[in-house]
Amino acid sequence: MPKIALAELTTLACHALERAGASAEAARSTADGLVAADAQGLASHGVSRLPQYAGHIKVGRVDGKAVPKIVRDKGACVLVDAADGLAFPACALAIREAIARARTHGVAVAGVTNSYHAGAAAFHLEAAAQAGLVGFAFTNSPSAMPAAGGKHAIFGTNPVAAVFPRRNAAPLVIDLSLSEVARGKIMVAARDGKPIPEGWALDKQGKPTTDAKAALDGMMLPMGGVKGAMLALVVELLCCALTGAHLGFEADSFFSEQGNRARIGQTFFVIDPGALAGNDVFAERIEMLIAEMLKDAGVRLPGERRAKLAAAAAREGVEIPDALLKQVRELASA
Repeated sequence: MPKIALAELTTLACHALERAGASAEAARSTADGLVAADAQGLASHGVSRLPQYAGHIKVGRVDGKAVPKIVRDKGACVLVDAADGLAFPACALAIREAIARARTHGVAVAGVTNSYHAGAAAFHLEAAAQAGLVGFAFTNSPSAMPAAGGKHAIFGTNPVAAVFPRRNAAPLVIDLSLSEVARGKIMVAARDGKPIPEGWALDKQGKPTTDAKAALDGMMLPMGGVKGAMLALVVELLCCALTGAHLGFEADSFFSEQGNRARIGQTFFVIDPGALAGNDVFAERIEMLIAEMLKDAGVRLPGERRAKLAAAAAREGVEIPDALLKQVRELASA
């Protein structure tokens, strides 16, 4: 696979989104998020999503020129309306507001409604970590998993992310979907014609499958069985009941060009450690815990691999499959 510099890939992604009908601001914000995912080794949330995003803009499933705005504002809480636009600009506004409010109130909650696919959830928390704040991110998505004991898809894969800053090191970054595996990985396998491991998904008849395309037409399995399904319910309520966004079963699949405007939700929590035990105690507790974890040679800190890959990608570029890079270049020049 060829390597391409991050700056060049970002420019191509910007052009592809603008050609599809996105504003320059929305295109840049989204391109930054997608390329950051590729740089961190998260190909399922990187520019592999560009054909999907561009296609949805062209057919009107997303308003590429939408401008997010604050529609509710009360103390430590704020609600941002993405206005059926791309999620990255709306999430950036929500995080900026949450950081400012956490500085004032010690904690802040920012919701986003009428939104779209938000990429890798932890990406939106980087600004909070850089500001020395703890951050949590939640997003729902089109239905892909059943409720505990259920037989039809209700919840999305509903990712959860958290960041915990450190004084002299990269933050701890936890980012996971509540399905057995991120649905984007199945999307990549389907694109490449590769099988998936058994235990990841069911086909539309509810039978276990290793066929990635059948899995996309079927259902994901929740991580940890009933426990994963319960956590997915929590995320659904945080992202929809609090923001007024579409529930997962009200949003059509992202993997089809045709469908409704997703209007899903994202919710962010930002906490100032100085408002509780204090920054010194917070830093000391984190480092003591990390030191204990690292007594075992096999332990890898969450976010460590991503940080190393991102640093290497900044120097050397990232590998993008030939067919995908060709597609991206075509979208950028269309």
